[in-house]
Amino acid sequence: MSLDALKAALPEYARDLRRNLDAVTEQDGLSEQRLWGTLLACAIAARSARVLREVAPEAGARLSADAFTAAKSAAALMAVSNVFHRTRHLLSDPAYGELRTGLRMTARAHPDVPKADVEFWSFAVSAVNACGLCLDAHERVLSGLGVERATVQEAIKIAAVIEAVGTTLDAEAVMNGSGGA
Repeated sequence: MSLDALKAALPEYARDLRRNLDAVTEQDGLSEQRLWGTLLACAIAARSARVLREVAPEAGARLSADAFTAAKSAAALMAVSNVFHRTRHLLSDPAYGELRTGLRMTARAHPDVPKADVEFWSFAVSAVNACGLCLDAHERVLSGLGVERATVQEAIKIAAVIEAVGTTLDAEAVMNGSGGA
């Protein structure tokens, strides 16, 4: 199992990450599609080749082709949206927030995937990318769709664990002389 390879690769000082990876993947509060789409989207957003190499094949085996594509699409769109909106928010001139965005975001329409799943994945990627405006926007949509706070928090936990696993494994690779992944 790919997650087992990640856990086995984690150094002893990061043993809590092994437990956390188990905790976020073995809970029963999320559907398999929501869980594995979130893992895939966060693995992409975390920018760790090692994590993505381990997560993507397993996600591909557990998700429909439409859900796999939708999760990748959520990560790609949030890569643009998070940088754009985070930067506009950080600028001290609020007039930037009133300008037309001018960026295409039409790939969000995935008729074979529930909107709540795509929003969940987008929320999780926004957590990895630390975009407060996008987090608020996606949380409002999720709340409006009836997704409870405890469920939304699962996205945050998955994002945090995947980011931490990627950071730790990439750092170990560099310190051990085997490069960045």
